[in-house]
Formats: sequence, C-alpha cells, structure tokens
Amino acid sequence: MKIADVTQETCAAISSNKIRSGLTILGIIIGISSVIAMVAIGQGAQSSVQSSIESIGSNLIIVRPGAQRGPGFQVSSGRGSARTLTQADADAIMQEVSLAKAVAPEFSGRYQVTSKGKNTNTSITGATASYPGVKNIEIDHGSFISDQNILGLSKVAVLGPTARDDLFGEGAEDMVGQAIRINGMEFKVIGITVAKGGTGFGSQDDMIYIPLTSAQKFLAGENYVTTINVQAESSDSMSEIQQQITDLLLARHNITDAANPDFNIMNQADILATASSVTETFTILLAAIAGISLVVGGIGIMNMMLTTVTERTREIGLRKAIGAKRLDISLQFLIEAIALTFIGGAIGIVLGWAVAFGVEYFGFTQTKVTTASVLLAFGVSAAIGIVFGYYPARRAANLNPIEALRYE
Repeated sequence: MKIADVTQETCAAISSNKIRSGLTILGIIIGISSVIAMVAIGQGAQSSVQSSIESIGSNLIIVRPGAQRGPGFQVSSGRGSARTLTQADADAIMQEVSLAKAVAPEFSGRYQVTSKGKNTNTSITGATASYPGVKNIEIDHGSFISDQNILGLSKVAVLGPTARDDLFGEGAEDMVGQAIRINGMEFKVIGITVAKGGTGFGSQDDMIYIPLTSAQKFLAGENYVTTINVQAESSDSMSEIQQQITDLLLARHNITDAANPDFNIMNQADILATASSVTETFTILLAAIAGISLVVGGIGIMNMMLTTVTERTREIGLRKAIGAKRLDISLQFLIEAIALTFIGGAIGIVLGWAVAFGVEYFGFTQTKVTTASVLLAFGVSAAIGIVFGYYPARRAANLNPIEALRYE
C-alpha cells in the first residue's frame, strides 16, 4: 500500500464527516492545550519561588529562635517568636565561626506606619550595616543604615518600593528627607531600595528598614533579635557552617541535649530544595488533572473509529475481496486515528502556548512553556492515537470479507 494512497484515503475519511471529525479533534485539542497550560503554570510557579528564595541572599544560613520542647511535646512551640537569640550570639558567630563571611542580625515585626494622611501595616526590620550585603539589597536612592546610625540609636528609615508607594503614592520621587511615623514615633527617610518583585507578607519590597538598636529600644523594648542571617564563604561549606553554628549556640545557651535546642537553623539550599519539591508536586498534580481530558479525548477517537468501521463494513469487505491484506486494513484505520490526534495535538500545542502567554500577559501568574512539555504533549497525542486507534483498526482487519459484503 503506497504512502500517497494511504494519505489520500485518510484525508477523504476525515473530511467525509467534518462535524464528527472536528468534535473528535476538539477533545484532543482541549486535552493537549490543558496539559501544556497547566504544566507551564506549575513550572512558572516553581521558577518564581526559586527566584524569590535566591533573591533573599546567596549561601545564606538563617538562624531563628524557637522555644525548647519539653517532655511529651512533639512540636516545638513558639518557633520564630521566642526571645532566645541576642546580638551577642550574632557577634559570637562572626568571631568564632571561621566559615562565616558576614553576619546580619535583625529584628522584624509588623507595625502601623503613617505619612501625610496615608497609612499602612507593613513589616519593620531592624537591620545593621552588613544587612544589604548578606540579603542582596541594593539602594535606588539615598543610603542604607550605617554603623553610626546603629551606635546613635538614630530614628532613620529605608523604604522598600511597595512601602514607599503605600505611604507617598505610586512612583513617588524625592522621598529622602521625608518623615514617617512608625508606631507613633517619627523616623526620617534616608533611602529607597531597588525593587526585587514579589507580593504578599514575604515581599522584600513591602518592608521598612530601621537601625537594629532603634528597633530593639523603641519597638521591642528588649535586647533580642528575631533572626541571625549568616552568609557562608561558599555553597560547598553550607553544611559545615551550619554544624559549627549549631555547636556554638548549644554551648552558649548551655544546652546539653542537641535534640532540644532553643533555636532553629535553616540553610538556603534546603529551603530551595523543599520549595522545589512542593512546586514539582503541584505541577504533576495540575498535569494529571489536565491529562484526564486527554483520556476522554482518546475515548472519543476510539468511539469515532468504531463507528467508522461499522459504517464502512461493506467497503472493508470489498477491499479484502480484491486482495487487501489484514495489515493494509489495520494500517488504514490506525493511521486515520493517529492523523486525528496529530491534528488535534498541533492545534492544542499552539492553543496551550497562547493560554500560558495570556495568563502571564494579564498578570495572573508567571508561566514557563518548555520544549520538554511540548514534546511530551506531542508524544502523548501520538500515543493516544496508537492506543485508542488499535482496537478499531484490529476489528476492521478481522472482519470476514463475505459477511462484510452481506452487511446492510
């Protein structure tokens, strides 16, 4: 059987009932486009999460306070809100942990901030002069907090872009020198940070930075820190420096049971790995849900091909009577099924890409269409054509030519 003949017969068979063929192809289009769009959304979310984590610093170790667990308690209570870390702990890490490149303690909390009739509830971070280097923060206008500000308990503030917009209006300029009130106390704006992107409570753009000592005295009323950020010399030393910090803090806090520390240490690589695992699971879930429509589309192809076999029973009998082999009949119907899925797959890929582009273009979420997802979608469409087209093709090939010619 020549390729040209097979192609001609396939085109004729598909075009003989355009509405039925179109509806069958539509099922594949919806399935393929859904898979591509959902995978693009999942991978876009994964990229966004990774970028957000990487933007908080490089080779970062994060030490946070956490209340000790007592006998019978399985969960450490108060983690992040306890008051077990101090400036002295940060100084000790810098002095005694050889692999620590820089240390930046901080005090963080949410407070009401007002300015010129506007107000916002945002995150206030008490920071030191080393904070920008450790957390990859850049200054757009003005300057960041200096050692002199720390020593002098200065009431100065550095605004993130989102906090600036909330307090002074969208894209406001010349904010350096303006005054804001944090928890009723006046602070002078000395700088604006470069936008990093991100939304929600964890956005580094929706923050206000003030001297750590000022935050402790005027906001906390106590000399403790909520986080100690430690920058390692290299990514290869992350595990070692984490162990060194653990040993040091256990000794400083007089804790003999290493299983019950009053602090919690995380490294950036672990956070990234955990977040990636979660988003990968999320992507697989989205793809699996969208894949159900592919199965439905495949069933639609099988249904159409079985109907076609029934309608063309006499034709099949005539072909066999004049010498067509079972393989020829089987290939004819199998190729028709594959052609339907390929047409639907090609259109579905374009539609899926368009949906993913539209989702990102209109700002719903970040998306990422990869070559692997497109190839996977096309491969799946071909597999569906073969799997769901095999039974109808085999049924057509096994028809008895005499009975087929008698079929009415």
